[in-house]
Amino acid sequence: MRIEPMTLALVAGLYFAFLLLIARLTAGRGSQQDFFIGSRQSPWPVVAIGMIGASLSGVTFISIPGWVGNSQFAYFQMVLGYILGYVIVAQVLLPLYYRGGYTTIYTYLKERYDWHAHKTGAAFFLLSRLIGCAFRLYLVALVLHTFMLSHFGLPFWSTALLAIVMIWLYTVKGGIKTIVWSDLLQTAFMLIAALGALWFLATALGGSLSGGIAQMANSSYSQVFFFTDGWTDPQNFWKQFLSGILIVIVMTGLDQDMMQKNLSCKNLRASQKNMYVFVLILVAVNFVFLLLGAGLYLYADAFAVTLPEKADLLFPTIALEHFPVGLALLFVLGLLASAYSSADSALTSLTTSFYLDILERDEHHHRRQRQWIHVGMSLLVLGLVVAFYYLMATNAIDALLKAASYTYGPLLGLFAFGLTSQRQPNGRLIPVIAIAAPVLSWLLANHGSDWLGGYQFGYEILLINGGLVYLGLWLVSRRRLETDQLS
Repeated sequence: MRIEPMTLALVAGLYFAFLLLIARLTAGRGSQQDFFIGSRQSPWPVVAIGMIGASLSGVTFISIPGWVGNSQFAYFQMVLGYILGYVIVAQVLLPLYYRGGYTTIYTYLKERYDWHAHKTGAAFFLLSRLIGCAFRLYLVALVLHTFMLSHFGLPFWSTALLAIVMIWLYTVKGGIKTIVWSDLLQTAFMLIAALGALWFLATALGGSLSGGIAQMANSSYSQVFFFTDGWTDPQNFWKQFLSGILIVIVMTGLDQDMMQKNLSCKNLRASQKNMYVFVLILVAVNFVFLLLGAGLYLYADAFAVTLPEKADLLFPTIALEHFPVGLALLFVLGLLASAYSSADSALTSLTTSFYLDILERDEHHHRRQRQWIHVGMSLLVLGLVVAFYYLMATNAIDALLKAASYTYGPLLGLFAFGLTSQRQPNGRLIPVIAIAAPVLSWLLANHGSDWLGGYQFGYEILLINGGLVYLGLWLVSRRRLETDQLS
């Protein structure tokens, strides 16, 4: 049964009102420290659950199920690598950040290197998170536009603008203090919606929950491990596993967005507990979404559902046109929750990094300037979302991970060199190296198969990218002791 666009608009409006209520209850006076790090008073269990929604986002909610049609469960190989990646973040990076007492983690680069490294690291984070936030918000705006606002004759850019304005309104005052609590509830909405969808598909396919899940798990879509084609296959287990480790390190451990929530915990021990609980839930939830993807394709085969042109629209098409009304509306809530639980914190972290890292303003003052930066970041995300609508043809999660392999590589190289080497590079050359490495990595990824006997690069190009930065820093550096003597 197809849900009327007016009904969808009403549900979205009520959900937005709910978020504004949370903002009002949590923001209080909305101090600068509340906005940046929640005055370091966030309970770790709340942060752990809220981070699930921020990590998964609309990309996981919509794109991973759609991706199953082309890649089966290969993505789970990467998820297994996430586990080791989160252990490294918890045991190496979190202690570093808490010892430094950082509000923004790129302050470390200023202390370890100099002004040039600080600005370079912050700039690459801003680029990375702007692209990531836009990817995540694009998916949700696409669904809202396709199934709701396009029926009122509105262009896509107006849908994207509405989504951005809603996020800005409930985060502008409370910042991370509001987001920690709103993400807790949004994660709950998202998981309930996913489990409800899995239950419907399983019972429709197998007559019972257990029978349907067994059918999904035994289908042609459910292959997890890929060893047979060796290193030339982008889905090779070891390439995917290694990529998973690296992606967690850079997209969580070296990302102000994800670390800002962790740094809002009371102390290091609480933050580490948050991290370990979070990763256990994350692995289970990702597997649920892969099962959901298999169920969607099997349902489409069984009930002659025409597959949409874009795989990312498979889940919303079946949910809004075949689910019972209550479950379809629950899907809409889960979709909205998946979008806002990632985009809200992204806008907050972008504002934080630009305010503290680029402009180097005082944490306790210049509130009006911080609010204008918040507006500016929102407009930049809006522009990217509209651009993706007209330009992007590939699956969103694949595009997101490919982009991350290039934009996060310089951060990986900068932090790795700082933590493992005693040498001090020439600061003025750091931006040059950080720009050159992604360019060389892109050339290698796109033309390297001709030079390397058919080897196909996947997301492990992130390691090459970071390695080039590391090598470049080593070549333009000398031992710190020698530097001190010469000065």
